[in-house]
Amino acid sequence: MQGRKARGGRGLLDMEGALTARDRVGIQDFVLLDTHTSENAFLDNLKKRFNEDLIYTYIGTLLVSVNPYKQLDIYSKKQMDIYMGVNFFELPPHIYALADNAYHTMLAEANNHFILISGESGAGKTEASKKILQYYAVSCPSVSPMDRVRDRMLLSNPVLEAFGNAKTLKNDNSSRFGKYMDIQFDIQGEAVGGHILSYLLEKSRVVHQNQGERNFHIFYQLVEGGEEDLLRQLGLESNSQHYSYLVKGQCANMTSVNDQNDWRTVRNALSSIEFDNGDIQDLFGVIASVLHLGNVQFESDNKGNAKLNNSAELRWVSTLLGVSVQVLQEGLTYRKIEANTDEVLSPFTVDYATYARDALAKAIYGRAFTWLVNKINESMENKDLSRKTVIGLLDIYGFEVFYVNSFEQFCINYCNEKLQQLFIQLTLKSEQEEYEAEGIGWEPVQFFNNKIICDLVEEKHRGIISLLDEECLRPGEATDLTFLERLEEKMGSHPHFVTHKLADKTTRKTLERGDFRLLHYAGEVTYCVVGFLDKNNDLLYRNIKDVMRESKNAIVRECFASMESDNRRRPETVASQFKSSLVGLTDILMSKEPWYVRCLKSNESKQPGRFDDSLVLHQVKYLGLTEHLRVRRAGFAYRRRYEVFLQRYKPLCPATWPHWKGLPADGVEVLVRHLGYQPDEYKMGRTKIFIRHPRTLFATEDAFEICKNDLASRIQAQYKGYRQKGEFRKQKEAATKIETCWRGVQARKEKERRQWAVKVIKKFIKGYMTRGEAKTTDNSEYLVFVRQSYLNRLKNNLPKTVLDKTTWLSPPPVLTETSAILRQIHMRLLVRKYVRGITAQQKAQLQLKQITSAIFKGKKDNYPQSIPQPFVETRISEEDINIKVLQMIRHERIKYSVPIVKYDRNGFKPRPRQLVLTQTAAYMVDDAKIKQRVIYTTLKSVSVSPLSDGIIIFHVANEDVKQKGDLIMQCDHLFELLTKLSVVANKQNAIKVVQGSITFQIQAGKEGVVDFSSGSESMVYKDRNGHLMVVSTRTRVR
Repeated sequence: MQGRKARGGRGLLDMEGALTARDRVGIQDFVLLDTHTSENAFLDNLKKRFNEDLIYTYIGTLLVSVNPYKQLDIYSKKQMDIYMGVNFFELPPHIYALADNAYHTMLAEANNHFILISGESGAGKTEASKKILQYYAVSCPSVSPMDRVRDRMLLSNPVLEAFGNAKTLKNDNSSRFGKYMDIQFDIQGEAVGGHILSYLLEKSRVVHQNQGERNFHIFYQLVEGGEEDLLRQLGLESNSQHYSYLVKGQCANMTSVNDQNDWRTVRNALSSIEFDNGDIQDLFGVIASVLHLGNVQFESDNKGNAKLNNSAELRWVSTLLGVSVQVLQEGLTYRKIEANTDEVLSPFTVDYATYARDALAKAIYGRAFTWLVNKINESMENKDLSRKTVIGLLDIYGFEVFYVNSFEQFCINYCNEKLQQLFIQLTLKSEQEEYEAEGIGWEPVQFFNNKIICDLVEEKHRGIISLLDEECLRPGEATDLTFLERLEEKMGSHPHFVTHKLADKTTRKTLERGDFRLLHYAGEVTYCVVGFLDKNNDLLYRNIKDVMRESKNAIVRECFASMESDNRRRPETVASQFKSSLVGLTDILMSKEPWYVRCLKSNESKQPGRFDDSLVLHQVKYLGLTEHLRVRRAGFAYRRRYEVFLQRYKPLCPATWPHWKGLPADGVEVLVRHLGYQPDEYKMGRTKIFIRHPRTLFATEDAFEICKNDLASRIQAQYKGYRQKGEFRKQKEAATKIETCWRGVQARKEKERRQWAVKVIKKFIKGYMTRGEAKTTDNSEYLVFVRQSYLNRLKNNLPKTVLDKTTWLSPPPVLTETSAILRQIHMRLLVRKYVRGITAQQKAQLQLKQITSAIFKGKKDNYPQSIPQPFVETRISEEDINIKVLQMIRHERIKYSVPIVKYDRNGFKPRPRQLVLTQTAAYMVDDAKIKQRVIYTTLKSVSVSPLSDGIIIFHVANEDVKQKGDLIMQCDHLFELLTKLSVVANKQNAIKVVQGSITFQIQAGKEGVVDFSSGSESMVYKDRNGHLMVVSTRTRVR
């Protein structure tokens, strides 16, 4: 229970909490309406709530429901769960709240209750009854018997609606009978049984409907939705227009009703309620027989007596009811009169025959309806005779005022007068008992006592019903007008009764001569007396009854056999029967605790969102809602138990917040004094506080709203702190646990790692100690480690170029051979990569360098310094050579040119010159002159010293004295010049590196000497001995 309360309270406004929204959505309880005597204020509050789709409002424990004429999302299973077990005023008004509180009060107090649902036709009474049944079906404890009873209670609704509801001008699904259903609960609150009482079925509708109205739904459902085989068996066609009883109101077909779907629902419901196939077939036979009866027509013979004009329809009636067609025809066209022991048949006129036909149709349908209710009761009957508590549901017609009001409206409005009288009595009684129980002085309440109207209708020998019965029983020609005259004679002076004859001139204009007017508690209603006597008599000729007793249709035979006796007394009139049933209903209701649902129509046109002020106000008046509010507000507008009041408002007083440790009553006393309540504004009862004026509660609630924001912030801060502290503790504990576990894991891992390390180190040391021995199990892993270690280090320290000869790591002894192989392979790889990456120009350069290496490597000191220096195509471009020289040697292609210093053969004077190499000769050029031409064929050899000087000596063949001798020159590009010369002249073998002094030919027969030495400074000079001395610097050996 507590769990459900907590669940329901979330996200919803309770009664007091809703006061803060009162300006927008109105007050949830009319008792808290400040101007409670104002009809306009009452209406304005209803309208505000209606415009917000809030269709429910309380007057104390009475629920006012306004029909919205649209679907609202307030009847889901979730909504039911919210209202289960919640205090009546804890949540917004709802029919579930009323149903739930009636149920839990019944369980708590172990007494019987009833819920009275009343209102005008179309106000939503039937829907309200369904919602209550659905709520009990879901909310009550469910066991197997409960499921059976629940299902049958729910399924009885569509069946009774089909047979007892019809379209009227005001409602497409108007109940044309009163229904009282008892739901029986055992001590655990499980529904274990049910019982239905029906009141005043409007049987006249079977044979007549006003314009724009329909017969009972079941006729149209059968004709429009019945299966083809079934209709064939019943002799029916699938067209409502073919049946006289279905077209009297000229409204057989409706777009708002789906007769086919409703038919399937009724068929399924009948099967689920455990009607056997025979009962269902007989029931449909009864319905079909009524339709065929309506098509039976009479005409006059030459004597003015009635006769059938077509016997086909009568034969179908005969077949369906299982009676002889001749006997049935005689019953409809003749009346049997008994005189002593003789029987005489008196023929009917057409009018009397039609009356007899219609009377039979009404009797068959009415008694079949009673049988149907009894059959449903049997299916819901509780066989357990232990004590049960009961909740009754009374869904009964509301006050009816039509353009023409007849006998049915008279009975219905009389019923509403009785219920209003009971309502006021029970309300006053309930209020007075509560005041007495709480020790509060009761103040008498002035209210309109409608006993005078009830007596006018039901008083013995003097009331309208008694006079109507007398007129029906009176011998002679009694008519509706003689009944009216009798009323005028007996009641002419009654203040609530008036006729055309008794009225003043102004009132007379509004009355027809056959009318009488009653001033009901809900207002004036004018009744037309036409048909009162016939409808009250509801006579069925005895010979027709005898025919029905012989019927082979089990339902018809049972109905007429059980409801008729063999005595000759005149049956009780309809009005007397209804009066007696009302007395019985009143006794039933007086023995139970009441709950009320008042249903209102928002407009006549059934449009959603439209609120007709005048129509709603009229219903408020005749339902006695303002009267009920006056009774509830006669003393104190608001009352709550001390615990509830203190729990809500204790934050408003420092002495009661946050906890009051004394009695709740004392806490409330302290609280209201702190709030400044005046003595006449409240009273302290035994268990409740009573507040006289709504404005006092409003002021308290507004103060609470202001306080609530501050309270919410403080509570939120405390709660957040509490949550954070709790969260911090949890995190700290979790962190400690994680740290402990992690440290354990790490320690275990460290231990395992160290154990492994010890084993590895031992093995390593042992392997190191035996590394020089043959491979064994002790040193095999060590040797593998050595290999892996060396190879890993070698991988990261490989030579990057071909010229890098020092980077290669020294291998351990076991890998000496492997290292050599790897070095060779790596060198090949570097060479291959280098070769693949060089260009043609680089290749030519390398080829020249190779020639240079072959000539000078290891022979001349400065050769290593020349290796990085690239060779060029020429050192002197053709533009720098004199044009005359070019013209002279043009026929020979110039291959290379370089500046040199030429030393004279005599005296060794240095002279700058250009040396030009062509395809055939070498030319010594001085500006525009060719000083000497050396043909390659005459060049015997070329001599250089092993030192770092640049002296070159060309040894030329010299046979003639007149020819010039050898050439002595100095060139800064010695290696480049000589390499080019060796290639052009093909003189690689002619180039000599001479150790010591070099002898040269000055001219034929005359020689000179060039001496070479090393010094700190490079010099070339003529020595004292006449030799050419060349001093060169020493080169560092790398």
